Amino acid sequence: MTKTKTVIITGAGSGIGEAAARRFSEDGWNVVLSGRTREKLEKVAGDLPGERTLVIDGDVSNKNDAAHLISETVDRFGALDCLINNAGVAEMGRPGELTLEDFEKIMSVNVTGIFNTVTEAVPHLKEAKGSIVNTSSVSGIGGDWKMFGYNTSKGAVTNMTRAMALDLGKHGVRVNAVAPSVTRTSMSEGIREDERKMEMVKNRIPMKRAAEPEEVASVMAFLAGPDAGFVSGVILPVDGGLSASNGQPNFDD
Repeated sequence: MTKTKTVIITGAGSGIGEAAARRFSEDGWNVVLSGRTREKLEKVAGDLPGERTLVIDGDVSNKNDAAHLISETVDRFGALDCLINNAGVAEMGRPGELTLEDFEKIMSVNVTGIFNTVTEAVPHLKEAKGSIVNTSSVSGIGGDWKMFGYNTSKGAVTNMTRAMALDLGKHGVRVNAVAPSVTRTSMSEGIREDERKMEMVKNRIPMKRAAEPEEVASVMAFLAGPDAGFVSGVILPVDGGLSASNGQPNFDD
């Protein structure tokens, strides 16, 4: 009999995290939903099978909350096969304008949060020969205007992913990341509701639209699954072709 696998998804209350929770549940996994707002997590969990779903609220930037998340998961389901580090925040600001408080907030969630969950999860992932999927961003591959802090954090996520893949590969643990462009989530609402900004997005993205959260979740499911069994250290853009460009304008448009 095939063992039911277990995944933890941080930032699971909305957007990409919510879509990932639904996708992994549909694929038959035990799903642990993590986030800071219990009401949002319970709303998502309400649509999923109760016997395969667990809600654990907390802040992964707090090492005690991260430790609780991992221990409660293993206590409930007996193992951990995949950790999806999706929790993230963004604040706008240029160098010299972004406040230290905002910079530290971005780094604590986007970077330290991954450090905390991975530190606690590694022994269990080694035992399961499992995998880690991080949510980086196209903002972790190249720079954006007015996104100094966010770019710094996602650049760290990108290289954390590569470094972890090197160190954990000999234990059978794979580590990869998705790198979405603008995606239909609450984080991008200000862009998507502005017609001028969306026209600029469409001019840069060959597929002429934002990504759907489910499209990112499906790539996470691939990276966590057996079809990606020899894939590790990859930063996989989910960007409608954005990163295929060298940045020069399209003179035909």
